[in-house]
Amino acid sequence: MENIENVTAFIKKKIVANGGDPLRETLTVVKSTDGRNYYRYADGNAYRVYRFIDETKTVENDKTLDDLYNAGIGFGRFQRMLDDFPVEKLHETIKDFHNTPKRVEALKKAISDDLAGRAASVQPEIEFALKNAEFATTVVDYMESGEIPARVTHNDTKINNILFDNKTGEAIAVIDLDTTMPGSMLYDFGDALRMGGSTAAEDETNLDIVHFDKECFEYFAKGYLKETKDVLSPMEIELLPFSVKLLTYECGIRFLTDYLNGDTYFKIHREHHNLDRARNQFKLVSELNEMEDELKAVVKSIL
Repeated sequence: MENIENVTAFIKKKIVANGGDPLRETLTVVKSTDGRNYYRYADGNAYRVYRFIDETKTVENDKTLDDLYNAGIGFGRFQRMLDDFPVEKLHETIKDFHNTPKRVEALKKAISDDLAGRAASVQPEIEFALKNAEFATTVVDYMESGEIPARVTHNDTKINNILFDNKTGEAIAVIDLDTTMPGSMLYDFGDALRMGGSTAAEDETNLDIVHFDKECFEYFAKGYLKETKDVLSPMEIELLPFSVKLLTYECGIRFLTDYLNGDTYFKIHREHHNLDRARNQFKLVSELNEMEDELKAVVKSIL
């Protein structure tokens, strides 16, 4: 809540400076009567309140290309407004959340432990995951070397975490800031298109209809770069297509890890749900491996 309060207060100043409406264009934390940013009941449960942002909607699975473009603008504007936020003031609320090498290590441990006795039945998925682990360290290595800066990142950039204007369809505000913390903007860009660029839901079992849509990538990237191209480094821009593959791979191995561990983290609604999710993500990774040069050309054409 401290992260959310500090980030939204910072954004509000930028909105006011730009002549916007700070009560509409970002979340507003409503304080409790004793001045806290949340309230804890006697039973230990904590609650928080935001001002309602009227005349807006969210988009779920019925996204259009225009929605993706506007979502790109929304998440890009969020990144741009926080470009000079002192990132060292943010708490790391989930340690190593997008540390892909550590996600690979967790997978290897799950394979070794085989707590649910499932490893033998998913050898093709395990082989795929380990074979593609060679690129897992890329962003972490660049951040450690200083070649990619630490920024304020949202870390859950699904399209339904944008409020759109009911009438114009334009992006109004970024919501669900619970995972806002230090990281790489590549995590946000890649995660947005992990789902936004797929032709099917992430748990679709018919892999024949699971594809990565280059046009979806183009529309989101156009909106995002419209807001951020002047604040991103050349290395960040160069790695935008790669980030989609990285975040899709990372999510896939997290699903596979959970499946091997007996489905203890992600909520499941059917038997083998996490395995279905992993296969779905790995199908996209396979396509993204082949499409990276095409997507780089798309980025170059936008710039």
